[in-house]
Amino acid sequence: MYKFHPILKSVLWGGNRLASFKRLDTNQNFIGESWEISGIYGYESIVACGKDAGHTLPQLIAKYRDALVGEDVYSHYGNEFPLLVKLIDAAKDLSVQVHPDDEIASLRHGCMGKTEMWYVIDSQPGALIHAGFNSEISPEQYESMVKDGTIMHAVKSYESHSGDIFFLPPGTIHSIGAGNLIAEIQQSSDITYRIYDYDRRDAMGNKRPLHTDLARAAINFEDISSRAVDYDRGDKSKPSTIVSCPQFMVNKITVQGTMQWDVNDVHSFVIIMCIDGEAVITDDSALTSEDDCKMTLKRGDTILVPACASHISIYGSATLITAHIP
Repeated sequence: MYKFHPILKSVLWGGNRLASFKRLDTNQNFIGESWEISGIYGYESIVACGKDAGHTLPQLIAKYRDALVGEDVYSHYGNEFPLLVKLIDAAKDLSVQVHPDDEIASLRHGCMGKTEMWYVIDSQPGALIHAGFNSEISPEQYESMVKDGTIMHAVKSYESHSGDIFFLPPGTIHSIGAGNLIAEIQQSSDITYRIYDYDRRDAMGNKRPLHTDLARAAINFEDISSRAVDYDRGDKSKPSTIVSCPQFMVNKITVQGTMQWDVNDVHSFVIIMCIDGEAVITDDSALTSEDDCKMTLKRGDTILVPACASHISIYGSATLITAHIP
């Protein structure tokens, strides 16, 4: 299995919780995102330890191919890793935005679209998640509300709590409110159309650009369904599916003691993120050295288990989020 160096991003809405959450010794300020596993060009994850230390994620895929990502995954995506996994600390409100689907993203940007999900790790009192519309609106109403700064009046808001899950298909207008610490699993895309930014200015005094016209073609104006995911929150000592879509499947595991996971039927790599606690993970993959087949996963850590693994053993006391390609 593989652990990567986190890619830390300082942004105007970032805070100071990610460094402590991940136990990082850094002087970097306003860290809003930690990219845990990324194949995005220019932000490729680098292996942190083991015989492949220093290799980028695309280099790993090119070296091990379907043994790393899975036969069907490699056949479909080649050396492009299909998911991007992040931790997000919203000290201030993120901009209101939307992401295009695969068709629009391919046509405009030559890349995949962006389906994503959020798992709320922690939220301060009164923190909000904004997602979808309160009622259907027309493209003309949208443009008018963006122009006069009232677009938030049309967006549905949810008070967020630890353990809440939100699923955001392309075309869903959305924003993470201040006070949320979130794990995000998404398609490997960095395409965002900014709709509203609370009239904020950057360090140079300039407003960040909006993408009103680009967003208009991407928005699902009929999206009034709830984006909050209802799931069984009882502790599960085996993988329990919390989000399932064509792009990814996400499970939650609460382990107390030892858990054995037969992953012969997964046919994909498995990403494991530790949300709380600590656990020792062991796999039987043949790609890594014997030492790399056993790792301690602490709060804020993320690992990649190769597709050639048929068995994963987990020992400890921890809450884990896993993701793979269905």
